[in-house]
Amino acid sequence: MKTDYLIVGSGLSALVFGALMANSGKTVHILEAHEHPGGFGHTFTMAKKYTFNAQFHYVWDCGEGHTVNRVLKKLGLDRDVTFERYDPNGFDHMKMPGYSLEIPSESTELIRRLSLLFPEDASRISQFVNEVEKTAAGLKKLAPPIKPVELVKHFSEVFCAIQYLNSTLQDVFDKFKLPQAAQTLLALQWPDFLLPPNQLSFYAWIALFRGYQEGAFYPTQHFEDVINSLVQVIESHGGKVQLNHEVINFRLTNRTVTGVQAMDLTSHQTHEFTGDTVICNLDPKKAAKMIGEEMFSKTVRRKLNYEYSASNYMVYCVVKDIDLRDYGFGKWNTFHSGHQDLNEAFAQMYEQNNFSNPSFAITTPTLLTQARRDCPEDCQIVEFLTVANYSYFKQLWDSDRKAYRNKKKEILDSILDVVEKHYVPNFRKHMVFQITGSPTTNERFCWCPNGNSYGSSLTPRNMGVDRLNHETSLNNFYFCNASSGYPGFAPTFWTGALLYQRLSGDPILG
Repeated sequence: MKTDYLIVGSGLSALVFGALMANSGKTVHILEAHEHPGGFGHTFTMAKKYTFNAQFHYVWDCGEGHTVNRVLKKLGLDRDVTFERYDPNGFDHMKMPGYSLEIPSESTELIRRLSLLFPEDASRISQFVNEVEKTAAGLKKLAPPIKPVELVKHFSEVFCAIQYLNSTLQDVFDKFKLPQAAQTLLALQWPDFLLPPNQLSFYAWIALFRGYQEGAFYPTQHFEDVINSLVQVIESHGGKVQLNHEVINFRLTNRTVTGVQAMDLTSHQTHEFTGDTVICNLDPKKAAKMIGEEMFSKTVRRKLNYEYSASNYMVYCVVKDIDLRDYGFGKWNTFHSGHQDLNEAFAQMYEQNNFSNPSFAITTPTLLTQARRDCPEDCQIVEFLTVANYSYFKQLWDSDRKAYRNKKKEILDSILDVVEKHYVPNFRKHMVFQITGSPTTNERFCWCPNGNSYGSSLTPRNMGVDRLNHETSLNNFYFCNASSGYPGFAPTFWTGALLYQRLSGDPILG
């Protein structure tokens, strides 16, 4: 039976779009190759008692009236799917040799704390933070759906934002002549982008940094509940989320996508699925190759020529008979760097595959909510995240599995050495479970080409006017994923909601 919306992939933007359309009365059918819905947002269980989320750590844009809240209200989920706010007095704790900074929600307090650390540079720090606020305000006015009257009314902020179109974060650090240590403290959440300041789009950094300042959150019932709630909306309105079905081909007639061919990965049989409109949550480059790149317009082909983002290395860890709150952990994330220069730190890890002095993120999901346990009562979960080079790990995986496993262990030991030296003495003695993930793990279990974590890389080139959007130049066929919108929890909510608004005419985003 033909459906109104056939959706290929069940990443978060697809689930948001599908739930909104199902809620509006449309029939929705989602095909997902993985055994779990949610893409990078899926949750998995190990040893039958520890639950981990694949990639999500903390989120923004969840407060009253913000994007996530608007979508949940539209779906009638806002009272069931709730969020716990990180400590606004310090939602990110930045640690590096000789310096420590807790990032507060208030920019005036951020200026004060940085000025105490760098008194001779107080004026430049204040100018930089004020420029960040002004640029952020301009970017909000430039975000779709654009209202020309708002552009005129806020011309100063919009002009401020436009001038940084091709700027990296490093460019702006240099413009305001911030001291190196201040730059590192401000950019230490680089694992959220997997790019160093000299490659990261200033726009991308501002969106996340200011987003978290306005409110950093964690789901009260963990991320699994968010994904399951969206799936439930779809299924309760007669829709279907069909797992273990890998799309292997698209069906085209006269430049119109009419459906797909998919393989049931449990039975290995192939089936045809059709829809009045096909929504592609797959990586757009991968989908375009399946369809035939020559079928797309020159404009779309140019936009499809993006670089994939870097990939990452993850440690999912369980500790027992210890309370991490006694060691400085709580309702915040911790970012550590042994380098004062993050550009050097990134190059050492990503380009040289040298993790002897690692820079990484630490998050403790068990401490963020008390509503539902993600492990037994006498345990806590802690996760570590840093960058990793896909090509290097792919070569190891293909040629020498023992060397692959040894490299993962080498990185783990390097991180744990830092943890025991600077944070939790004898940390290893409390570990009762750990599993590591590499770029090839991402590729196998999250179905992302080259193990990429964010779709297209968050460089100025990929974040500019030529960024891919939902338009494909084919009839009844739209992109809806991180590369054709924006990556991350809140941005994918926005991407799915914006496509829903464009196709339905329902002004959910204003």
